Amino acid sequence: MELTYQIECLHDVAVVGCSGRMVRGATLDEFRMRLERLENLRVLVLDLSGIEQMDAGGLGVLLMLRRWALQEKVQLKLVNPSAFVRRVLEATHLNSVFEISSLEEALSILRAPEPPPHYAVA
Repeated sequence: MELTYQIECLHDVAVVGCSGRMVRGATLDEFRMRLERLENLRVLVLDLSGIEQMDAGGLGVLLMLRRWALQEKVQLKLVNPSAFVRRVLEATHLNSVFEISSLEEALSILRAPEPPPHYAVA
């Protein structure tokens, strides 16, 4: 099954539901470029629960998205990785590079109220 994804944006948060295969090819390249064109993001959440297969190309795209997110000051969160994806991330030691959580954990963090701004007094 080819990679399919759905992007849901709410204000400055985008949640991307992914399913199928994250393997090298035109579809994976288009996926990366589509995400890198998202604007005014604070958080990008990739739901990997539906990913059945991932190769080095898929890992490379995750790393490229991580680099893009760092440059753009966007928090990148991987949520609900399938058992296969979790094993791949652990085997490559990339589980220590990415912020990985359940979708519920990520959403609870996003729902937390922002602290009030601090103003300097002159």
